[in-house]
Amino acid sequence: MKVPRAFYDRATLDVARDLLGKVLVHNRRGALTSGVIVEVEAYIGESDPACHAAPGPTRRNEPLYGPPGYAYVYLNYGIHALVNIVTEPAGSPAAILIRALDPLDGVPTMRRRRGRAMKGRRSRSSGGGMPTSELCRGPGNLTMAMGITLEDNRADLVGDRLFVEDVERDVAIAPGRVSWGPRIGIRLGAERPWRVWIAGHPAVSGRS
Repeated sequence: MKVPRAFYDRATLDVARDLLGKVLVHNRRGALTSGVIVEVEAYIGESDPACHAAPGPTRRNEPLYGPPGYAYVYLNYGIHALVNIVTEPAGSPAAILIRALDPLDGVPTMRRRRGRAMKGRRSRSSGGGMPTSELCRGPGNLTMAMGITLEDNRADLVGDRLFVEDVERDVAIAPGRVSWGPRIGIRLGAERPWRVWIAGHPAVSGRS
């Protein structure tokens, strides 16, 4: 069952915690991939120096100011697409970065995509020999594996292309002990404990 828009229209930290254990699904040209969300990171408002809304409204960050339940996808350092979920009511800019997934559907497709992206790297020239838990570990890796690109920016998360499912726990992984800690990979606002993850899960990208 798809998560309804009302799920996202709440305080961002509550949504972040509740996303753990749910399943991110992407359908790209008929190739369906999915993974259990095991790590996310929150960015909240213009007062958060690490949030893209910090400078105020711009053309790039416009989705953050829009209604909840839409995707905000951007290029990080012009290289990797990162996927975020917009939260809170329109006009209150906030989003949750999806940092890591535990793959479910489309693992062979994920391996091919990761293998193409790493072509020429001796240690891992192919995604075929990579542990499944590493395919979607880290926000740039998971978008590569899932085939999420800038084309998915502003995608409606209650639509059919990119969405979140609340599935039965015998299919996904029930959230274990949930941990909170500082955000990682940023220079400003890193001290805010707005990263949340399933402690001890092998797909988590930061220290767990």
